[in-house]
Amino acid sequence: MSQETLPIDHLVLPVTDIDLARERLGKLGFTVAPDARHPFGTENACVFFADKTYIEPLGVASVEESEETAREGNVFTARNQAFRFRCGGEGLSAIAFATADARHEHARFARDGISAGSVLQFERPVKMPDGTESVAGFRLAFAGDLRAPDFFLFAVERVNPLPADRSALETHANGVTNIAEIVLTAQEPAAFSEFVRTAAKAASAEETSFGLDVPTGKAKISLMTPEGLEAYYDLVIPDTDRGLRGRAVLFAVGDLAVTEAHLAANGVTYTRKGNRILVKPTPGQGVLFAFEETS
Repeated sequence: MSQETLPIDHLVLPVTDIDLARERLGKLGFTVAPDARHPFGTENACVFFADKTYIEPLGVASVEESEETAREGNVFTARNQAFRFRCGGEGLSAIAFATADARHEHARFARDGISAGSVLQFERPVKMPDGTESVAGFRLAFAGDLRAPDFFLFAVERVNPLPADRSALETHANGVTNIAEIVLTAQEPAAFSEFVRTAAKAASAEETSFGLDVPTGKAKISLMTPEGLEAYYDLVIPDTDRGLRGRAVLFAVGDLAVTEAHLAANGVTYTRKGNRILVKPTPGQGVLFAFEETS
């Protein structure tokens, strides 16, 4: 199998209320897919992008099912429960990478000492905007670092691919085309460089003023200090936080004026910082969202 870097597939964003998340994301100008239910107690309302990445606002549809499956060894629900207990119901808990072979990635994670548990395979129904339905199948392999209980990485293989034509869901009123950057913070970003690079199969990381960047072929993963987060995104966090935490998502847009007009029309509070629009975390949107125009 090729050792090329695994591309970003999607981001997991726990939310306290999936309906509130849908409302918030709609105000921000995103087209939100119909709700979907996992067979282990969680649910989502995803936002898909033209580059085939997406964000997954994740709710809990059944606490009982979620807790039971976590006890049975479901890494996804166990990690989701732990995140909610430690960090509250909102935030950015995981980055998923796309793979053609999750079992291969699991073996690699185990060999490299970063496996977070057993492979998870499941199916769920998918409803498209035109009312058609199909079944999507997934196989997940998990990577974790004991020093980072509030964040994990995983590789996702699509056993039954989602319908190919998602164009209606990939067009957004705010002009977003793709995820450009995922921002994680740590007191010592370099301490997590090997973990992130190994999970993503990234050959190297680029040093920055406040940490390092891991390129993935699509969005880059930026590991930075709290000082870096404040400098780039005007977001202040407690300097007592340890481990690795998801803090912000930078989206690429075609025309920032279109984005700004949409946010203003919907009464969304935002600020400008250079060539970026910043929208601070609020219920339904657990991390900072930034928007930047691409040439």
